[in-house]
Amino acid sequence: MSAAGTYTPKPGAAPLPRMIAAQAALETRMLLRNGEQLLLTVVIPTLLLVLFSAVDIVDTGDGKAVDFLAPGVLALAVMSTAFTGQAIATGFERRYGVLKRLGASPLPRWGLMAAKTLSVLVTEVLQIALLTAIAFALGWSPHGSPVSVLLLLVLGTAAFSGLGLLMAGTLKAEATLAAANLVFLLLLMGGGVIVPLDKFPDAAQSVLGLLPISALSDGLREVLQHGAGMPWADLGILAVWAVLGLGAAARFFRWE
Repeated sequence: MSAAGTYTPKPGAAPLPRMIAAQAALETRMLLRNGEQLLLTVVIPTLLLVLFSAVDIVDTGDGKAVDFLAPGVLALAVMSTAFTGQAIATGFERRYGVLKRLGASPLPRWGLMAAKTLSVLVTEVLQIALLTAIAFALGWSPHGSPVSVLLLLVLGTAAFSGLGLLMAGTLKAEATLAAANLVFLLLLMGGGVIVPLDKFPDAAQSVLGLLPISALSDGLREVLQHGAGMPWADLGILAVWAVLGLGAAARFFRWE
């Protein structure tokens, strides 16, 4: 005979860390199964890195093209996941009522956002590992401090996540889809990812240099290509975007 109560379910929600981890795992699986998201996060950055490293299309200055392109493509990978992919996925979850239902679950809303952030970070780790391996195969010779690179990537993720959540939480899903892809293309062309900023007019350089993608790609390039120390100016720009983006998302995000 079993003791009384042996098979009685224990009431109450699971521990919060376990709920966040489970939701983050689910978010990551959904992201990796989505063909459009894989195109943005893996295929496009990989093609750009391989194509522009192998073919002399854009003048990237002295040295090997891959040394210039690899940091920019890493910045593009962060933007594609933290901003474009997250904005589109969250926008349609909001449209179909998924966020509303999750908001009524034992997982608090801040816990849901934490799970989404963890999912983004896991995806970025996979992206960066893949792109780094491809860049090494193409002859990349990185320099600089890993700490500086890590700070740039974390602040870049925070900045783009805030902007992505702000867009997803304020616009309709269709508008988010169109706007996120348009912004992705514009920042790809004008953010110093493939085309150096010094190829633009002086007036445009001053404005483009303040964009988060420009700060991230320029900071990564200064460290990884030129072996510079801590890129404080670029870190400052990313920090401002992170504070503004996350603050606005927290203030204006609509769950329904």
